[in-house]
Amino acid sequence: MAVIVSADIGLVVQDAGSGFCGAVTGCGKDSVTLRDRQGRERVFPLLAGAFLLEGEHLTGAARKVAIGSSITLVRPAAPTAAPRRTASGSIAVPGQPARVAKASRIFVEGVHDAALVERIWGDDLRIEGIVVEPLHGIDDLPSVVRGFGPSPSRRLGVLVDHLVAGSKESRIVDGLANPHVLVTGHPYVDIWQAVRPAALGIAAWPTVPRGVPWKDGVCQALGAGEPADMWRRVLGAVSSYADLEAPLLGAVERLIDWVTEPAA
Repeated sequence: MAVIVSADIGLVVQDAGSGFCGAVTGCGKDSVTLRDRQGRERVFPLLAGAFLLEGEHLTGAARKVAIGSSITLVRPAAPTAAPRRTASGSIAVPGQPARVAKASRIFVEGVHDAALVERIWGDDLRIEGIVVEPLHGIDDLPSVVRGFGPSPSRRLGVLVDHLVAGSKESRIVDGLANPHVLVTGHPYVDIWQAVRPAALGIAAWPTVPRGVPWKDGVCQALGAGEPADMWRRVLGAVSSYADLEAPLLGAVERLIDWVTEPAA
């Protein structure tokens, strides 16, 4: 019985009936096209045992077949497409509708934070049914948490900017004590800084003098116009998790795990 060999482009075979020898240049459902050394092409039906292996570009099963052996050519299998990944790096689920929003939530400080989280984790959050809400600052975080009413089935995650020892933000967070609330953060003064400078084509984020609003100082140092203009540039530079700094990535991933874990 003739060995079955995939008719891959470049494979050199001989039609046993006519003696025509050439490399495979194409293969359809029922026929294969061969081109000889003079550039002449002929089409042959894909019949069982109709070809002899000549030996160039051997791959797969053809590697184990002796030159001159009778073979049956078959149409190559279509390549399997690699799974598409979301901006966060997780495997995409095509056609998966967004879930009805769960009671659990993730709060972030402002609209820029929310937009950046949506840019990277939006697909994942829609599948999980998790809503991200901007707080417009965390000065009233304790009262916001009380108003939310966290519970085992209504978990709350909070992402805080500039969560470092001794900061105003850390003092506010230290005043929270609720087993159903998880607060994570990053060390950057503003969420903009969590975008890697290389993504924006700059060497580093500028150092802004004390007393100067950070966004205004950045725009002035970079000649970027108004903060709204710079924000469009920042958000436009982000297309995947690789454009963000590790502290932000870890902080958001922990929050997503927290609000999607089943209640104990």
